[in-house]
Amino acid sequence: MTRSSKPRHIYIVGAQCTGKTTLVKALQEHFNNANECDGYRISRPKFITEIARIVLKQHNFTADDIKSSPARALALQQLILQAQLAAERVLSSQDEWFISDRSGADPIVYARKYVSKDAESGLIQSAEWLELRERMRKSVVIICEAGADWLTDDGVRLMPEDTEDWLGFHQLFCSCLDDWGLNYEVLPYHVTSLRERVAFVLERWEPAYQKKESEELEGISGQR
Repeated sequence: MTRSSKPRHIYIVGAQCTGKTTLVKALQEHFNNANECDGYRISRPKFITEIARIVLKQHNFTADDIKSSPARALALQQLILQAQLAAERVLSSQDEWFISDRSGADPIVYARKYVSKDAESGLIQSAEWLELRERMRKSVVIICEAGADWLTDDGVRLMPEDTEDWLGFHQLFCSCLDDWGLNYEVLPYHVTSLRERVAFVLERWEPAYQKKESEELEGISGQR
C-alpha cells in the first residue's frame, strides 16, 4: 500500500487521569517501531507533549491556583492556549503531521469549569482558538473517557474532588466539543489494554487519512 499525502493530525484529549499521556507514549513507540509506518509512504509523526506542565513551571503556577484564584486560573489557561498554538505553528511551518497530548480545547474546557462561562466565551472568540479549532476540525480527536481506576495525584496535575466530579468533567468536555462543532471519538474507559487503546486510535486515524488523500486526489483530478 503506497501513500504520499500528509495524514491528519491526532489529538488525545480529556479529563485528568484518563491515560492520555500513556497512550501518546504508546503511539510514539508504535510509529517509531513501524516499518515505513506500516506501508504508508509518510514521515513519522512529531509529538506535542507536556505543554501544560511546561507553562506551569515557566510561569510559577501550581495546580491549586486553578481552584483558589479565578484570575490566575484564566491567565494560566490563556498561556496554555498560546503555547499550544506556538507548538502547532512550528510543526505546521515544517509541513509535519503530529500527535498531540491535549489540545487547544483543553484550556478552554478548564476555563469553563474553574472560572466561568464568560471566560470560556472570551477564549473561543480569540484568534488563537479560531486557528486551533480549524486545525482540530480537520484532524482525528480522541477523548479518553473517565472511569477507570487511574486517579493518581502526582503533585502537579489538578485532581478532581471525587469520582462524580471526574465523570462530570468528562461530560463537560464532550459537551463543549459538541457546542464548538468538533467531531470526536470517545475511547471507552473499560478498554484498559494499551495495545487495544493504540489500535482504537489507529482504526479511527486510518480512514481519516484515506479520506484526506481521496479528497486531495479529487482536487488534483478536477484541475486537469
